[in-house]
Amino acid sequence: MTNLRKKVYMAAGYNTISMGTGRKEFNPRTARPGIEHYMKEAGQATLSQIGGAVNVDEGVVGNFMAARFNKQAHLGAFMPMIDKALQFKPSISVEGACASGGLALITGIKSILAETADTVLCIGVEVQNSVKAIYGADILAGAGWFQNRKNGHAYFFPGQFSDRAGAYYEKFGREYTRKGLARWYQNAIENARLCPTAQEYHNTIADLLAAGMTDPNPKAFTDHLNYFDCSKVSDGASAIAIFSEEGLKRSGISKKNTVEVAGVGHAVEDITKDPEDLTILSTIREASRLALKSAGSTKEQLATVELHDCFSIAGVLGMEALGFAEHGKGAEFVSAGHTARNGKIPVNTTGGLIGWGHPTGATGVHMAVTIWEQLTGRAGANQILVPADRPYGMTINMGGDDKTVVAVVFKRGE
Repeated sequence: MTNLRKKVYMAAGYNTISMGTGRKEFNPRTARPGIEHYMKEAGQATLSQIGGAVNVDEGVVGNFMAARFNKQAHLGAFMPMIDKALQFKPSISVEGACASGGLALITGIKSILAETADTVLCIGVEVQNSVKAIYGADILAGAGWFQNRKNGHAYFFPGQFSDRAGAYYEKFGREYTRKGLARWYQNAIENARLCPTAQEYHNTIADLLAAGMTDPNPKAFTDHLNYFDCSKVSDGASAIAIFSEEGLKRSGISKKNTVEVAGVGHAVEDITKDPEDLTILSTIREASRLALKSAGSTKEQLATVELHDCFSIAGVLGMEALGFAEHGKGAEFVSAGHTARNGKIPVNTTGGLIGWGHPTGATGVHMAVTIWEQLTGRAGANQILVPADRPYGMTINMGGDDKTVVAVVFKRGE
């Protein structure tokens, strides 16, 4: 998608709490809300901001593995549960591993461009604390080529990204790299502590940098990553409405309260093949290039980025893939503070996947909500400065080990 044939807007974002270990309310021994609860909370919150479900033409749900985590598929048909006025309106669910939320966004964008809808209700949702972590690892391994599962780490995806970290250590130095990974963790938690819906909002670790520098313990976890390098198991949902100009008028929403979709990039690599170079996220590099080209903008015009940091090494490699740091210089770029909220390019201002949480199907939608909040001045304690000469924000939502990537460039509506 290199050129958008008409204007597309997003507004009325909402995030539930990202629930899981770290939240004071979370108790794994008691009954917890299911997927219906999260969809209804997020969906109704967005509908209340756009004049109700009567203004919605279509719905789309991003979800990865509800069929296994919750024994529930067919999520598009849950839309009328959110509001009876959605009865008989078309709705679908889409899946692309951890990029499912991003795919839900571009599915809604394409409906606006195709003129089959003027308003699309987009929800991302996942409830993963329904099984023990070791069993969840087996489910999440479906985001990769499952034939590799038998030869992979017990915690499959931490093992995959541990291998990437190990390759980076070997090329560029272990201590050097660990400093970058630790600073990534510190930034994530500092931002999450400002966001009441973040999973790490209640985090009280005094020395975050020291925690991030904890030596990996292969006997307990992975060879090259520690627990602080990883996003947690999360339950939650995010929702946002996608509009044409006619849809905005129908809902009575001013353009100044929206973000405009300036460009989109969607790229996929062969899931059956290993990366050519473990120290390069080639699909993020290509999807972000396509999105910026589509928007007619450059990375220098970005005020903030929401980057898919399922693991801290993905954050470091992502900054290189986006071109903010040269190959091998990403760890230095991060450890120097350039991705902090007051740095050269603030990244993941509500904590990202490590800090805010990673309800897999919701993540891409949560990113869009965060950019909408930042560019329209709604981010509260998480608000950063958006300079006039850097009016854009970008989301990078990755599925699997850099196999499916959705990148979206936004600017404030006008």
